[in-house]
Amino acid sequence: MSKGHPQPAFVLVRPQMGENIGAAARAMWNFGLDRMRIVAPRDGWPNQRAVAMASGAGRLLDEAMLVDDTAAALEDCHYVFATTARMRGMTKPVYTPEEAMRVAAKKIGAGEKVAVLFGPERAGLENDDIAKANAIINVPVNPEFASLNLGQCVLLTAYEWQRNRIEVAPVRDEMAGTVVAEQIEIEKLAEHYEQRLGDAGFFFPVGKEESMKLNLRNMWSRLPLTRADVQMLHGVMRQMVRWKERG
Repeated sequence: MSKGHPQPAFVLVRPQMGENIGAAARAMWNFGLDRMRIVAPRDGWPNQRAVAMASGAGRLLDEAMLVDDTAAALEDCHYVFATTARMRGMTKPVYTPEEAMRVAAKKIGAGEKVAVLFGPERAGLENDDIAKANAIINVPVNPEFASLNLGQCVLLTAYEWQRNRIEVAPVRDEMAGTVVAEQIEIEKLAEHYEQRLGDAGFFFPVGKEESMKLNLRNMWSRLPLTRADVQMLHGVMRQMVRWKERG
């Protein structure tokens, strides 16, 4: 198995379709996970449909642990989560995927081995499988359509793992090769527009000139302008003046 960063093992219990196994592998690799364990796949193993669906994540399938039953997949684990859309009348802590992966990260950081069980496509995990888990992961889905595709459930859980593993800003600006404009550049832009708008008679009536200029200055300060934005706005005004002079 891979010797990458510490992470939970994702255990696919009796998966039925090779395509779903491949989709799960692809979802795991999207978020840097590569510990897959497969319990008694219905269509045997290896499975070419799984390989085709995995696309660039085929290595996960090559390195996957193949076992005959759920107990064997969990032998070396200290803590186990079971994903299920339905409560089975068992007394266990129930986590959202986000909180479950936060708990998993803490336990793995303390040296424990953690696994997450995912059930077969048709009916999900059986009670015997869930009974082996320490806690349940329950996704807050539409109660009238609670069934998640195997690959989707793996993707959702893997995403939450990645969010807990690295610090991801909820909002960020992509600068696309430019930088935020400096105050002096905003000042020059404001002066350029005030001069040209004044020439065009924009500041009318005279008694409102100062308040109109103040409103413009406030507008420039509110805009998150980049240096490229400032250059473009200068160009817009220069071109409009040229066009007017040609007319």
